[in-house]
Amino acid sequence: MKHEKYTVTGMTCSSCSSRVEKTVSQLPGVITVSVNLLTNSMQVDYDEARLSDTKIIAAVTQAGYGASLAGAPDRTAEKSTLSSAAVNAMTEMKFRLISSLIFLIPTMYIASHRIFNMLFGLPVPSIITAVFDGPQNAIAYAFSQFLLILPIMYFNRHYYINGFRNLFRGAPNMDSLVGLGSAAAAAFGIFALFRIGWGLGYGDMELVRSYSSNLYFESAGMIVTLITVGKYLEARAKSKTSEALEKLMDLAPKEATVIRNGAASVIPVSDLVVGDEIFVRPGESIPSDGVIIEGTTSIDESALTGESIPVDKEPGDTVTAASFNKSGAIRMTAQRIGEDTTISQIIRLVDEASSSKAPIAKIADKISGIFVPAVIAIALITIGVWYLLLGATLEFSFSAGISVLVISCPCALGLATPVAIMVGTGKGAENGILIKSGEALERAHSIDTVVMDKTGTITEGKPVVTDIIPIGTTKKDLLPLAVGLEGKSEHPLAQAIVTYGEARDVSPAKVDDFSALFGRGVRGTIDGTLYYAGNLRLMKENGIPTDDVNERLNNLADEGKTPILFATNAGIQGIIAVADMEKQTSAAAIDCFRRMGIDVVMLTGDNKRTARAVQKRLRIPKVIAEVLPQDKEKHIAELQDQNHRVAMIGDGINDAPALMKADLGIAIGAGTDVAIESADAVLMKNDLLDAVTVVRLSKAVIKNVKENLFWAFIYNVIGIPLAAGLFYPAFGLKLNPMIGAAAMSLSSFCVVMNALRLRFFKVTYPNVSRETILNTTHTFTTSKEVPAMKTTLHIDGMMCDHCKKHVTEALSAMDGITDVIVNLENKSADVTANREISTDEFDKVIADAGYTLVK
Repeated sequence: MKHEKYTVTGMTCSSCSSRVEKTVSQLPGVITVSVNLLTNSMQVDYDEARLSDTKIIAAVTQAGYGASLAGAPDRTAEKSTLSSAAVNAMTEMKFRLISSLIFLIPTMYIASHRIFNMLFGLPVPSIITAVFDGPQNAIAYAFSQFLLILPIMYFNRHYYINGFRNLFRGAPNMDSLVGLGSAAAAAFGIFALFRIGWGLGYGDMELVRSYSSNLYFESAGMIVTLITVGKYLEARAKSKTSEALEKLMDLAPKEATVIRNGAASVIPVSDLVVGDEIFVRPGESIPSDGVIIEGTTSIDESALTGESIPVDKEPGDTVTAASFNKSGAIRMTAQRIGEDTTISQIIRLVDEASSSKAPIAKIADKISGIFVPAVIAIALITIGVWYLLLGATLEFSFSAGISVLVISCPCALGLATPVAIMVGTGKGAENGILIKSGEALERAHSIDTVVMDKTGTITEGKPVVTDIIPIGTTKKDLLPLAVGLEGKSEHPLAQAIVTYGEARDVSPAKVDDFSALFGRGVRGTIDGTLYYAGNLRLMKENGIPTDDVNERLNNLADEGKTPILFATNAGIQGIIAVADMEKQTSAAAIDCFRRMGIDVVMLTGDNKRTARAVQKRLRIPKVIAEVLPQDKEKHIAELQDQNHRVAMIGDGINDAPALMKADLGIAIGAGTDVAIESADAVLMKNDLLDAVTVVRLSKAVIKNVKENLFWAFIYNVIGIPLAAGLFYPAFGLKLNPMIGAAAMSLSSFCVVMNALRLRFFKVTYPNVSRETILNTTHTFTTSKEVPAMKTTLHIDGMMCDHCKKHVTEALSAMDGITDVIVNLENKSADVTANREISTDEFDKVIADAGYTLVK
């Protein structure tokens, strides 16, 4: 079996991609074929003994489209191609749109200036009245509109060329619908122009008035212009997809410092060979996958893993290309280079996931396959029946046939989907949700499974202090020495402790003889006593017994927390636990999805113990832990193979392939640029509840689209029989062109007004209000699983920052207190504890400190 990727040109809608896919799938030897309209690409798995690239390309060409091999994975050339193709497509659509509007606006003004005057009181210049008003100016009035729409039709000639070509091949698409509707409106206008000339020549002013008041030139121009608006937005979406791949390609370093024959030299990464010795300085990116042979450092792998905490590395540890060397200089040996590196594999996965994701066919495209030939057939039958069977004049017969085409003008049908989607995406943006395309909004309504990354998505993405456990000292004495020791360290866990202390005005202890102990912690002297701060390994190396705290350490680990031990040679002085806390609304969002009947899965690279702790706290039905960056996309594919419609929510570069592979990719706004560009929607408020809103908004929009399609067709159902003269013999009823115009206008008006109802869409959640959610704090519990108690105390007597510090220290020293925030302006203190504390107990502590508790 051979796998090959092709570039396909000429596709404009989902029926085009379906035709290409159907054509190729019928070739002997084809195993699977996937065509992607968004990226204009096709992937084919086939038996190379029975089929060749040439035959596949020939089949696509015979179907009316262009095809070529995608080419070798030269990243520099590929990036250039992606960029230029996306920019060219968007520039072309923008030019067509602006050019069309330049000519459409005067056309609409000439055609409707009297209506604008009656409805809005807009003044009409005397020159307009003199040139265009009255039956004597009917030719000028009609011919000027005809001349103005010719450039519009020329700029948008693609709809006519491609639409009629596909129509004649028996595969009508949206272009066929647009091209036929616009051409029919223009043809009727030309017919009316001739009738006006006839009426003027024979003095039939009634005929002149009738036809000059029912021209359809402006409709011919408006149809293609409105559709071009949608095509321009589609081109922008394709541009964003290209940007995602470009940003991934930019991550990989362009140069590397190699040591060959004892000399260092800087070479392009493309010149690296397996086994090269590479020197990486602090602040540089790792140029290839490999193993460290000399030096110790901390590597920031967040670009690949999404995890915020740098990983300590020493000789023998592996490093990956595009990760960032933060602290120490290292020497490494290249093991995987070029296309074999992890970052290159992620780029490939994003590219393939993007190409293999077939968009949902638009409802209008599905209908057009039946609607267009049916309308043409009705129009031809109408002409034939009236002229050949009923003996009507050729003019009457042709008028009836052209009326059928005019009343079937697909303006409302063309508006039905894009207007609803435009309002829906605008409503999303109003609520901090950026939905990149109408296709994404469509797909969201059918989601039945939501997969979430942990770090930065469910959690805040940065460590914070969760527990302070004094053992050989008091909390009042533990915090200053902890802040003093960790204040000299750059490790994120240390910074979490420093930030905690700064928020509570803790004065750090003075530390002498400080030293960082790689991979273990720090040590320093405070008031002549040597202190250690770090992990169990550090304690054991220095002979400090930990038997008495092992159970607490295990409990903290089971809760997903990282414990930091503080000790002297005499023993453990205390433990401070640090963890990446869940966002305030994460639990509520997961609960909302479950209430909506949507399964929730958490994917994380963390160990199983941490993952289980998060699962327990948030009641997540399914958790998959220890997932490698390149494997997240595989888990999405497995769910899709089980016929699930999957949404992926993530924030890291490692999430990008999964975001592209999923039926709906949702990125956290605070995430990496690549994740944001790879996703179909972005949550700018970094709130998982907004992902719930995406699904609810999608359901509302799809319901609205179906309603719009009803309004778009009901007038055709009523009007086509009238236009065809079905009721003329018995009742004398025949569709007047004025009624046809009113029906088209009313149909479009109903569609637009119905879509505007989406502006009243309200952000709500199943059985719970947002206010209730935001007022509920989801925090870590203590190792004894005692719920946190929050109390606000009002304290009299505080006058200055010294008072604030004194009260903070007094309350923090109380047993069970885990957090204290004193507000001097409001004379209050917000206290969090892991046990019930009586008012009398607070009163005594505050009184001992020299202040008064206001009861």
